[in-house]
Amino acid sequence: MAVVDVLNTKGEKVSQRELSEELFNVPAKASVLHDVVTMQLAGRRSGTAAVKRRSDITGSGRKLFRQKGTGRARRGDIKSPLLRGGGVAFGPAPKSYAYRVPKKVRKQALKMALSSKLKENSLVVLDQLELEEIKTKAFIEIIDALNIDNALIVTNKKDEKLERSSRNVPNIKVLRSEGLNVYDILKYHSLVLLEPVINDIEGRLGA
Repeated sequence: MAVVDVLNTKGEKVSQRELSEELFNVPAKASVLHDVVTMQLAGRRSGTAAVKRRSDITGSGRKLFRQKGTGRARRGDIKSPLLRGGGVAFGPAPKSYAYRVPKKVRKQALKMALSSKLKENSLVVLDQLELEEIKTKAFIEIIDALNIDNALIVTNKKDEKLERSSRNVPNIKVLRSEGLNVYDILKYHSLVLLEPVINDIEGRLGA
């Protein structure tokens, strides 16, 4: 069973924590990680591109001129796609690009992502991370002490002081444990977990 050091906000070791082999010792498979990340990115696509069709155009439904006898092409109303200012015949319509991969695959990919951070020595476990006030300078002092500059910080509960203090710091993201996902874990170089978060992850992934 893997063991990691638990640090305080000054970067000092305060204890050790055992990690489940089922969660943090899973060989990574690029195809599984790719499938889950692609699913997440597809779900984030807006899919809101749209055009005005014939029925969406404001205009009279009156036939422009009679069917025969003018020598001109046959015309209906002014909203015809063949006329300038008319509707678009085959333009894009709002759609959802979202799809789902099996739940077991999603859970396995999350285990792989967590294991990869431990294997790369990019996993940091903190006993706590609390700020006395909303202050970006105080937050930067903490991440400097931990020697991280590109990290995903996962908390076990809502912490407005921490979330607002870190909001303007580049390459740092604070996320609650229920929102932990493969894409964000792989996107950032370091993964910072508060110690209670490990219990949440073990409960979520059935370790």
